[in-house]
This record gives sequence, C-alpha cells and structure tokens, in this order.
Amino acid sequence: MKIERALECATTSGIAANTSYSIYSPQTGDACETVVLIHGVGMNRSVWAPQIDALTAHYQVIAYDMLGHGDSALPTAEPTLDQYASQLEALLDALRIERTHIVGHSMGALVAIEFALAHPLRTRSVAALNAVYDRSPGQREAVMSRAANLGDAPQDAGIDATLARWFGDPVPAHLTKAAQAVRALLLSVDPVGYARTYRLFARSDDAHVGRLAGLAVPALFLTGECDANSNPAMSLAMAAAAPFGRAQIIANERHMMNVTDPAQVNERLLEFLRDASEASATADRRNGPGRVQ
Repeated sequence: MKIERALECATTSGIAANTSYSIYSPQTGDACETVVLIHGVGMNRSVWAPQIDALTAHYQVIAYDMLGHGDSALPTAEPTLDQYASQLEALLDALRIERTHIVGHSMGALVAIEFALAHPLRTRSVAALNAVYDRSPGQREAVMSRAANLGDAPQDAGIDATLARWFGDPVPAHLTKAAQAVRALLLSVDPVGYARTYRLFARSDDAHVGRLAGLAVPALFLTGECDANSNPAMSLAMAAAAPFGRAQIIANERHMMNVTDPAQVNERLLEFLRDASEASATADRRNGPGRVQ
C-alpha cells in the first residue's frame, strides 16, 4: 500500500501561511465545493490517499499537514487547539476559499470541530473520524502517561504498541502493508512537532464537552466498532450533543479505518457530504442571495 500516492497525483502542492498543502481538482468541471482533510497525530497529508479518488469525483479536495508535521511549521512549545484551527483559517484565507466541508481524523477531528465552532459561516459541514471525547479516568491516565514519556526514548520506541492499538495485535495479515505504511509515517515525523501535538491531543478530549450544542452545521461522527480509544460511545455522545449530528459505526474496524476499510469510509463520507450540500443549498435558497449561512 503506497499512501504517498496522495502527493504524487496532486494538481497543485505548495506552502502557504507556513502550511504545506496539496490541492486535487474535481474529476468533473461542474464541482464547486471544497473538502478539506486534516490528518491525525504522527501522520501527514499523504495518509488520505485512499479517499482522494472517491472525493474528487464530486469535490475539489485539499489535504494539508498539521503544525509540526510534514513540511508545515512547528507549533509553539505549549500549543492550544485554537492555534491548529487558526492554521486552517490562515490556509483558507491564503487559498481564497470562503466555505468548505471539513473532514478530520483523530487529532484532526478535534481541529475540525474547533474550526467549525469558531467559524460556522465558513464551514459547510464537519466530519469527525475516530474522534476522542470525554475520556474515562483510565483512558485519560493511559494517554497522559504516553504523552509524558515522549522525548525520553528513541523515536521508534512505542510504535509497535501504537500499531497494535490501531490495527490489532498481532496485525492481521491482510493489513500488513497498511501497517507498514503507517509505521513509515510515524518514523518520519518530526519528533518535536509530534511531541508537542500529542501532548495537546492527550489533554484535549474535554475541549468540546458542553460546547457541541453550538455546532451549527451538519456533523458526522464516524468511528470503528473496535477502536478502543476513540470508541463508539464517544461518537454517539457527540452526535447526541450536536444539533445536526449523526453517528455511524463501522463494524470490525479500528483507529486507522480510512486506510484499512476505505470503501466503507468513503461511502459514509460521500453520503454525508451529499446530504450536507443539499441542506446548504436549500438554506441558501431560503435566505436568498447575499446571505451566507
């Protein structure tokens, strides 16, 4: 599995507002909406390769590297979730994109939700894949322990444990190539950027508790049945709290379901994005020209 293909087939790649990005043109000339993809901790924008062909059938797609990842700038020493949301805002400004659908995975899901809460008029919809929300005390202790140990061990230490959580232990034979590709991304990430981002991720599971009632756009909370750390109960709770939320659970899948079962993920995403686009068009017609909702 060569997930780097996502960079090779980009229409345009570059750096804007200290952010490295790739733009993929729609396969048909009549697509006018944009989907932005935000990866998780330790990954980079190439991890979205399994989604590119499916999404560009209907949309322009932008994938970018979070702060501290790929070729993007490092975050500050003690970053906030708002800093990562502001990164997306600055990139959209630089690319002159006013409104977009936002799809985020894991840490990227937290960023997507934060952006949607702060900038509802710029967000058509938000899809949060394998998002964390209100961890149990045991889950919080485990992730905080992993965060505290970063920087005290070689860069590849702990990767086997990460892959076991994400793919299963042992990794099933049919997922070996996917796990090897993800391992390569984890080994290549900037250790300083990774550590700063992971520590923020570890302490941000309650960042949206009590705030999702203000999520004013269609929202999909999608996770895998066997994802122990971004579990179905979290997605169900987020969907229940968001006014326009829906939760979907993909059977037998774990944390990296966008690379282990892209067909299912893509099908759910496209269905949601189509519904969100129709809802947005209806709202625009109801409110008339000149008003963006």
